Amino acid sequence: MPALSRRHPLPVTWQSFRERANVWLYNSKESVLGTFQWLNLLVNVMALVVLALYYGYAHEPDTSTLLFQLVKASFGFYVFHYGLRVLYHFHPRQFLRETWPEGLVMALLLVEGAGDVFWGTPFLGEALNRLVPSITDFSTVLIQGYLLAVIISESLRPGSRLPKVRLHPAVVFILSFLLLIGVGTWLLNMPEMTTVEGHMPWVDAFFTATSATCVTGLMSVDTMTYFTAKGHWVLLLLIQLGGLNFIAFGSFLALVSKFGVAVKQHDVIEDFVNSESLLGSSGSLGKVVLWCLGLEALGALALMMLWSPDVPFDSWGERLFSSVFHSVSAFNNAGITLFTDGLAHPWVATNWLVHWVITVLVFLGALGMVAMFDLFDLAKLRERMAQPWKTISFPTKIALYFSTGLVAVGAVAFGVLEWSGTMQGMSWFGKFTTAVFQSVTRTSGFNTVDIGSVGMPMLFLLMVLMFIGASSSSTGGGIKTSTLAIVLADVWRTVRGADHVQIFQRTVHAVLRSRAYSVLLFFLVGNMVGIFLLTVTESHLVLHEGVAFFDLAFEHVSAMGTVGLSTGLTAQLSSAGKLILATAMFVGRVGTLTVAFAVGGRTLQSHFKYPDGHTMVG
Repeated sequence: MPALSRRHPLPVTWQSFRERANVWLYNSKESVLGTFQWLNLLVNVMALVVLALYYGYAHEPDTSTLLFQLVKASFGFYVFHYGLRVLYHFHPRQFLRETWPEGLVMALLLVEGAGDVFWGTPFLGEALNRLVPSITDFSTVLIQGYLLAVIISESLRPGSRLPKVRLHPAVVFILSFLLLIGVGTWLLNMPEMTTVEGHMPWVDAFFTATSATCVTGLMSVDTMTYFTAKGHWVLLLLIQLGGLNFIAFGSFLALVSKFGVAVKQHDVIEDFVNSESLLGSSGSLGKVVLWCLGLEALGALALMMLWSPDVPFDSWGERLFSSVFHSVSAFNNAGITLFTDGLAHPWVATNWLVHWVITVLVFLGALGMVAMFDLFDLAKLRERMAQPWKTISFPTKIALYFSTGLVAVGAVAFGVLEWSGTMQGMSWFGKFTTAVFQSVTRTSGFNTVDIGSVGMPMLFLLMVLMFIGASSSSTGGGIKTSTLAIVLADVWRTVRGADHVQIFQRTVHAVLRSRAYSVLLFFLVGNMVGIFLLTVTESHLVLHEGVAFFDLAFEHVSAMGTVGLSTGLTAQLSSAGKLILATAMFVGRVGTLTVAFAVGGRTLQSHFKYPDGHTMVG
């Protein structure tokens, strides 16, 4: 009788192993990952506070070692948490492909940790230190900042464990700016951030943090001499985060939809980010960020090669940082420089090629991401080549044509009015460059001439251009070119007696017209109130220091337009005056209409209509 054949177990494949592992891990997945998500947030906040204390204050060697060990421990926690997420994911390979940037950082942290444990030297830090002296610490800061961005993006994804708090999207947007300004004020107030004994006064720290975050550029101190290298790094991060915050606001759409915010309230978001262009497909937010960083990198590379020998850089690291700083400041329309007197400093005043690089970066930043995608995205370019009858979109036409027109008007006016004034002694090419530069930078605040020496007619025109500002979805402020286009078209319609408002063969809806006039009115009223308050708080400057009313008005319009051009008055302002300008910068950055939505509460729908009222107008 043949022996009974023994049943052999099937070979264990990777798929079958993962299925068994998923079944075994399933019951604990939600509780473990949920707990670690909260721990991740807490550890990240702790590490950032520790880093701030580590770099912001002078410590004894033992204290410094302890603080940095805490930072290293947080890195270990991040790596462990990432490994848990890989383990608990049903498809680990897919997870690694989807999170490859974060995985790359984790791999770098593992290499750094191995080098520190076994050889006593972090490989990345040592390499950066040899390339750029004293950058080792900041490599840690940059990694930490990236990890914070990862945590925030993870927190906003569907299914995240965020507190179920119903917040209006405009409120969330405003709170994000307030948080960034608060953190920036705290950092700039630390003794290690400035060259003065003690620390920066709280009012000046708040003013500077607001100016950098709101990408305005008004400064109450000399950026070049007042801040240390660490302070310059803080300013750079505030400019970058503040300039990109409008993009982050778009990512709140997922959060808003979860919390059940009404569809009509999404209009607030559309004032900053075009939902169809930027948020319509997955990964589009990352695409925007990559575009911004890519353009800033190209600008930094160009500046690296174009700095003249007159600029006394101590090392290639300092040259690199200066290039990155000015590129980021230009693209984000911040207008903050590392030179006393801005780009009018003798080191760079006649470096026309540097001026042109800054001009291009400022113009692109003020044009807006929607227009840039429509104009330069490869898919859009191929589509227009294959279908020549298709043109650029309606919003892009407004942004491009009106921005170009304003630049042309400003450049011609500056060339005519300042030909024998602030541009006296320049070559023909220098005068042309300066005229175009000062016209383009009406949204940023860079200057290649002494603005205090510019004649009254040109100052008035600059004030008008600052009031108008940049385009929608851009890093610039002002009422925006779209508002100007709609208001002018409506006025022209009234003059002609036409029935509809038309721009570029498109009819403008009444809702858009109402929104445009609301923005215009809020901006006018905001400036009027702010200027009035300045005349009260700075009356001593008007009475005893010879400061004209026009100078106060120019300074406030520059602040609310988030421009940063100044006649030299900012440093003379009282604490109350600085707080007024800081408020103007904040309101101008987040948008007057957004502030109105945030404080206006819910709008009740009425299903009835009062009888028409008639009165004389004009």
